[in-house]
Amino acid sequence: MSGAGKSTALRTLEDLGWEVVDNLPLSLFEHLLSTPRTRAAGSGKRPLAIGIDTRTRDFDAKKIVGQIEALGSDHAFPIETLYIDCAGSELLRRYSETRRRHPLAPDRPATDGIAAERSLMEPLRRASDHIIDTTDTEPPVLQQQIRERFATSSRGLNLHIMSFGFARGLPRNADNVFDLRFLKNPHWEDELRPLTGLDQSVGAFIATDESYDLAMARIEDLLLAFLPRYAAEGKSYLSIAFGCTGGRHRSVHVAERIASRLRGAGFSPTVEHRDLGSRPRDVVERAQRGRAED
Repeated sequence: MSGAGKSTALRTLEDLGWEVVDNLPLSLFEHLLSTPRTRAAGSGKRPLAIGIDTRTRDFDAKKIVGQIEALGSDHAFPIETLYIDCAGSELLRRYSETRRRHPLAPDRPATDGIAAERSLMEPLRRASDHIIDTTDTEPPVLQQQIRERFATSSRGLNLHIMSFGFARGLPRNADNVFDLRFLKNPHWEDELRPLTGLDQSVGAFIATDESYDLAMARIEDLLLAFLPRYAAEGKSYLSIAFGCTGGRHRSVHVAERIASRLRGAGFSPTVEHRDLGSRPRDVVERAQRGRAED
């Protein structure tokens, strides 16, 4: 989607050593792939990234999907497609901030262009191997996600562990979500409320919950059982999210514990605490507590 972050993604791939071509006319795909590399490009294998959006000459989403499938079968090229999505409300905000015109609505409201583009792009979205939603994602986070998924130095399973607060919405790119709101909530302890799940005293308090040991053992056993299966099936990127009400205590502690356990098992997860910097909110926590008591 225009404005979702394609330029950021392509720049990141270029920094990783990829050869990058943006908005190449569809009729030139075969010519590009058959053109010998220049001496300046070096003799080693170098992955190629081709950026496509509705501004691409002769754009036709169904035709592009067909070309990708044909290239993969006729030339045995290992091809992966990444679709960068974003909610319409956020795209509208970005266009409003930058005062740019949407490419499909140069003389109409940006909402018209966004709706038209989403319809045109749908066949590509359905056929994509990877989808990243940047609605709640700043450019540095998108850059990190691109590096984790497509860095050529490591072709194993890239693990991303995230903590978050349900009060601020589900993470859009999580493959697996664990709800930790059944554990004792440190928010209601006056001395623990200002702290976070990174503090030892908070972790010790959560660990006193009678369900804690069993839950952690089951979650760890589950992850250690299915992660090798994901790798065996060729999945290159996996995001595992742990949520609590506010995203500052229980989810942070458990995400750190699970990441440590996985490192001990030979994995190399990255960790992100999405809502760690948010302030404590009694109203949100009280509403969740009330629902649990009912």
